Amino acid sequence: MIYIFIFILLVAFVIYAFTKVKTKKAAIFPNHWHPSLLKHVLFYKNLSESKQADFKKRIMLFLSEIHIEGVKTEIDELDKILIASSGVIPVFGFPNWSYNNLSGIIVYPDAFDEDLQFAAANKNRKIWGMVGTGRFENQMILSRKAIRQAFSNKTDKQNTPIHEFVHLLDKMDNNIDGIPDYFVGKAFIEPWLELMHKEMEAINKDDSDIRTYGGTSQAEFFAVASEYFFERPKLFEQKHPELYKMLSLCFQQPKTI
Repeated sequence: MIYIFIFILLVAFVIYAFTKVKTKKAAIFPNHWHPSLLKHVLFYKNLSESKQADFKKRIMLFLSEIHIEGVKTEIDELDKILIASSGVIPVFGFPNWSYNNLSGIIVYPDAFDEDLQFAAANKNRKIWGMVGTGRFENQMILSRKAIRQAFSNKTDKQNTPIHEFVHLLDKMDNNIDGIPDYFVGKAFIEPWLELMHKEMEAINKDDSDIRTYGGTSQAEFFAVASEYFFERPKLFEQKHPELYKMLSLCFQQPKTI
């Protein structure tokens, strides 16, 4: 009997300790961030009031788990809001999601090259964001300029930070290949591949409104199509109903959330 009592005490202590850690982990949402979210993040603006409350909690949890560091650039509150929103949007349909394959985000002032150089005189600066590998494993590198542009243009179907976070989701099976089998299950892989290759062919024939970068590889198609899905959902559903249904399944996001 004494052992059962000790066991119950241990379980209670673990639950208490876990709760305390979780309580300390995420800071309270600053109320003055709400207008910025309404102004810059259309996804948030379109949520119901209760879902907006969930979104606020999710971005604070994100910021408590992911370290953001600027390189020769200052990271202000709006940068944090936009980066965190970019991470929350694609996984908003998964209530308990944490990015186990991401520990930090490095922010450069502008575009950079493959060697991560971003000097203004460098003509090879064409990269706006990337998922790190090698010594940058579990890191993401983003251009501050791209972060701001992603949320300033509401009609371009593009969002570099979301693009990179989708690559991270694609990487959940340790392979960035454009096949979201971690999310949709094996039964949907063949239909997804068929849809993807059909649309990639259309892109490369200049017969699609999905931007041309999506035709370069399966991985880029998944990320580019996802940008469109989150940035212009109504237009995407109208133009690409089958792809819309498949990505809705993938991201667990119903038409009205």
